Amino acid sequence: MFPITRLKDYLEQEKAPYQHQTHRTAYTSQEVAAEEHIPGKMVAKSVVIRIDNTFALAVLPAPARVDVSALKASLRARELRLATEFEFTGLFTDCEVGAMPPFGNLYGLSVYVEQSLTEDEEIVFNAGTHQDTIRMKYADFARLVRPQVIGFARGHAA
Repeated sequence: MFPITRLKDYLEQEKAPYQHQTHRTAYTSQEVAAEEHIPGKMVAKSVVIRIDNTFALAVLPAPARVDVSALKASLRARELRLATEFEFTGLFTDCEVGAMPPFGNLYGLSVYVEQSLTEDEEIVFNAGTHQDTIRMKYADFARLVRPQVIGFARGHAA
C-alpha cells in the first residue's frame, strides 16, 4: 500500500476537501515549508510522545518545539516525553519514518494540537512520505481528528 493511500481514502470517504502536493525530498517540517513556499507556521508537524507509557501525537507549527513540561502539566501526566523513532516505527507501518500525518485517529492515537496552529485557516502536513503533503482547512482537520487543543509550544515564531 502506498503511504498516502490510507489518508486519501479517509479524506475522500469523509468528504473533506484537500490538495495533494508533491515536492523534492524534505526531512524536516521547515524544509517542507521551504519546498511548498509557505510560512513554517502553516506546516503542522507531528511529534510522537509517550504519556504514561501510551503513545500519542503532539501536532504543532513547524518552527515550534514541544514544551514537554507544559504539556505534561496540562495533561496531568505522571510521565511525558518525546518518543524515539525506534519506539514508534511500528505504529505507522504505511508511512516513512518521521513522515506520519497528524491523523492519530487512523493509528489509534490521541492527538494534541498546539493552540497557535488553530489560528491558520489552512494547514499543510506530511502525508506519509517525505515527498507528499496534504493541504486542507484546519476546520476540516479538527472535525475529522477531534484533537484536544492545548498551549504547549516554545518558539512559535513565523
